[in-house]
Amino acid sequence: MAESPRWSRIVVAGVVTGVVMVALDKGGGVDTAPARRAVVPSRLDIPSLGVKAPLMKLGVTDGQIELPPFEKPDTAGWVKESAVPGDPGSAVILGHVDTRTDPAVFYRLKQMRAGQAIKVTRSDGKVAQYRVDSIEQVSKERFPADKVYLEDGLRLITCGGDFDWNKHEYHDNVIVYATLVKT
Repeated sequence: MAESPRWSRIVVAGVVTGVVMVALDKGGGVDTAPARRAVVPSRLDIPSLGVKAPLMKLGVTDGQIELPPFEKPDTAGWVKESAVPGDPGSAVILGHVDTRTDPAVFYRLKQMRAGQAIKVTRSDGKVAQYRVDSIEQVSKERFPADKVYLEDGLRLITCGGDFDWNKHEYHDNVIVYATLVKT
């Protein structure tokens, strides 16, 4: 995922939608926010791709989603405004496809197939296990924010498609959709 303020603008719309849903308390009136913030995802494992990546928290700063630093190409990031993997809701993890010089953590993400496993280790010692449902490559102009941020499951997102050398960004996003199997 080369540096792209445009990608960040598209994704931030989805994060804002998710934050609004939390603010409207879709949890049925029970305040789970303090407990939820105490548990965070710490590691992402994708056995079929050989990925074992530490996770960092990503927030929204000045209306833009933070991205993992390019200096840490093997690190992915959990959007902290999304659900904690293993909990109800949409858990969103972002990672770069490459840096200016090398492949990054989600370089082979587009090779995932339905039925493959994804595991997310949490700070409470639990491991959320997911099964891949589908993978899609979509234009950033048609980013499916509702599908990504409002439906239950794990979402892994990176850049893909052709690289625009003039704009220094990819045209598309690769999105993996996965369903929780067990925690």
